[in-house]
Amino acid sequence: MAALELLLSQARRHCFTKTNSYKQLSLRLRSPLLGFHRSLCSSSSPEPSPPAETRPDKSPRRSQPPPVQAVSYPVKPKEPSPPQEDPPQSSPPQPPSRAREPRRSDSDKPETRSWTREDIRYVKDIPKVSPVSYPSRVAPLPEDRAAEAEEEGKEEVRVENLEKERKRIEADTRRRIRWDFRAEEEKVPFPTLIKQVSKKEKVIYDLQEAVRLIKANAKSSFNETVEIHVNLAAELRRTDLKLDGMASLPHGTGKAVKIAVFAEGSAADEARAAGADIVGSVELIEGIKNGSVKVDFDICITTHQFVQRLQKLGNVLRSRMPSTKAGTVTDNVAKTVKEAKRVVKINKKDKAAVVHAGIGKVSFTEEALCENVGAFVNALLLAKPAGLKKSSKYAGYVNSVHLCSTMGPGFPVSIQSLSLAADRYHKLQLN
Repeated sequence: MAALELLLSQARRHCFTKTNSYKQLSLRLRSPLLGFHRSLCSSSSPEPSPPAETRPDKSPRRSQPPPVQAVSYPVKPKEPSPPQEDPPQSSPPQPPSRAREPRRSDSDKPETRSWTREDIRYVKDIPKVSPVSYPSRVAPLPEDRAAEAEEEGKEEVRVENLEKERKRIEADTRRRIRWDFRAEEEKVPFPTLIKQVSKKEKVIYDLQEAVRLIKANAKSSFNETVEIHVNLAAELRRTDLKLDGMASLPHGTGKAVKIAVFAEGSAADEARAAGADIVGSVELIEGIKNGSVKVDFDICITTHQFVQRLQKLGNVLRSRMPSTKAGTVTDNVAKTVKEAKRVVKINKKDKAAVVHAGIGKVSFTEEALCENVGAFVNALLLAKPAGLKKSSKYAGYVNSVHLCSTMGPGFPVSIQSLSLAADRYHKLQLN
């Protein structure tokens, strides 16, 4: 620009007049710059240039460039804003949002007042929010779990009580509806609690008292048998131990016992005099072997003379087979026959370890029945296995003893009274 100004000053001084030369030179220099400026303009179609002016000397004059006009764009229409409702009195005033809003002219801007931090701080209607603190979570202790379980149990009990109350109310309602249909209302007594009758404690009787109760409760038309039941120790249940023996009762069993005696000569005569039912020798043995003689006797007694010959009858006699251990092989036949009329066999039930036996009839006197019980208990003690040794005769061997009749109830008997009866019988036998 400095060079251009220098050039213009020199041209004005030498070539042109003071007024016109400067204007013409400036127009000549500005025309190419103006065309270059128009080429950069955004307008697509150039505006027509005005006609060239002519001088008075009729020489053509260069047209002046048109003035640059200012371009104005229409104002963007404002969007209609929804009508603002008065906020409720309880809601606090909100601070102005920082969202970008379209520019408004000064005339359209409503009179608003921006909220500052100090203004919001002193507004009275803003609700105060209290801070919330949560308890810290810790692992439950055993005491807490016990307390929780107790609370759950109380809740279950409360629910159960409510359910019972509901059922009771429903039952009362149904009963009330049913009673309303009747002409006359009957009074229902208040329900009373019935105490549960506890089971009677087991009473153990003395021997004489038990015998007395048995005779009092025997009301059958026939002569009932008095039975004794002995529960042995549990160790004897799963063993092969058998208490095979004979108990001689001083007053007998009251039952007819059929006895067969194998003897000859004077021994046979003594056996018939003592009350033997069948007496014989070799002929009796052959008859039993051939089957001509029925084996309907209960006890078989023999002398030592016929022991070898009776071995052939083992499959027929079986449990009736005479043996030295049972005392049925003897030379004193008369005494053995008399005792056999009064004996009772002792047999143990292997599965239950219980001994059953008949010790007399209900028609016997109380003293006779007590003596028979003492004799049976004494024989039972004599058959006690050697391995069962305790501090007492009955400890670990006899658990309980019951007496009953054939059709009557049973009565437990104390071990002390049984021991006294057995000792009394043993003393009488020694004398």
